Amino acid sequence: MSRQDDDRELSVEIVHLYVYDIGRSVDLKKAASLIPAYPDIGFGKRRDTPASLTLPKPLILTLNTDECDAACFEKFSAHAKIYDDGALTLVIRFRTKSRFADLASKSNLMLRDLTGSQTIEQFAESSFRMVVEAIMPSVTGYSSDGSSQMETYTAFCILECPGGDPDAFLARNKDMAAALLAGEEPGVLHETQVDQILNKPFSYRKDDIAIFDMDRCIIVDPSRDYEDVLVIAEHANYRLIELRALDTLLDKWLEEAERDIRKMYLSEGKTRKATRALKHKTGRLQTLRVDALFTLENLDNSSKIIGDYFLGQIYQRLCSIFNTEEWKVSVERRLSALQDVYEVLKNDSGERRMLTLEVVFIIVCIVLPVIQIIQVMMAG
Repeated sequence: MSRQDDDRELSVEIVHLYVYDIGRSVDLKKAASLIPAYPDIGFGKRRDTPASLTLPKPLILTLNTDECDAACFEKFSAHAKIYDDGALTLVIRFRTKSRFADLASKSNLMLRDLTGSQTIEQFAESSFRMVVEAIMPSVTGYSSDGSSQMETYTAFCILECPGGDPDAFLARNKDMAAALLAGEEPGVLHETQVDQILNKPFSYRKDDIAIFDMDRCIIVDPSRDYEDVLVIAEHANYRLIELRALDTLLDKWLEEAERDIRKMYLSEGKTRKATRALKHKTGRLQTLRVDALFTLENLDNSSKIIGDYFLGQIYQRLCSIFNTEEWKVSVERRLSALQDVYEVLKNDSGERRMLTLEVVFIIVCIVLPVIQIIQVMMAG
């Protein structure tokens, strides 16, 4: 296979995943009454995927792309996936022709649409705002300060392979492939970094291959049978964004609890009113802590893609790249810290009650009788 063959234009599909955390939860039934969405039917179990595999079932909203226009698009589509635990994914995909070396420049193409968007990223942002505004009444815990977290992931799906051997194709173009995955210019990366990025490819058939990195992946599959791989990539990003959002929320709760505790124990002139306010807030934080525990448990239950099968291996690879286990440890550490705070307050409150009872006991059982004796003696 000559280098000239590798330089020809290839048929490709570029898929963008924009994964957001928009709140603590979404009432999917209510959301379905607000927008023309339908339940996700999932993907057909193919390859060696076990029939027992279950993933969260979101609502699907097809976005109108009729007015989007770009000269190099063969097909342009977009839809939103709304999850009941407050996650929302925008999936934007299009087909085009491109040389392998030009794929990076094709990922955020110029376009024209009625919202005024000029690029794919702007279209995604305007679509996100539109969807969130439409389903707002069904969202609990939405942050109106614009602090919603987002993860992006791009899949470069090559629909034909020069020479028919994807391993050989990527080996001939390994510098460009590694640069594309890392978001760098070709020729910048050191050979050791190139080898590290490309060292764990996944192939199910002889004519397909997939390589994953932090923000991008390359899929070579002339049979175009990669929908399940895209779902797994989305779900790994979904797990990451939910853990990050929960970690950030727990940070805020800990900071709030620390400020209140300092105010109660270190400030002069403590009052019963301040103590009652702290108890009320502590009760609220305890409720939020329970919500966080349920969120973490539900996330674990929905992420049990365990086993030495093709999609399971891909999911574990992505979770390793995203370091989701460390994020989970961070969340659990903050939950433990909150538990410690509650235990301190509980013990302190108990000690204060015991001290009060002891003082009352002393007054009732010792001081008052002594006063009565003294009064009797003086009267005599």
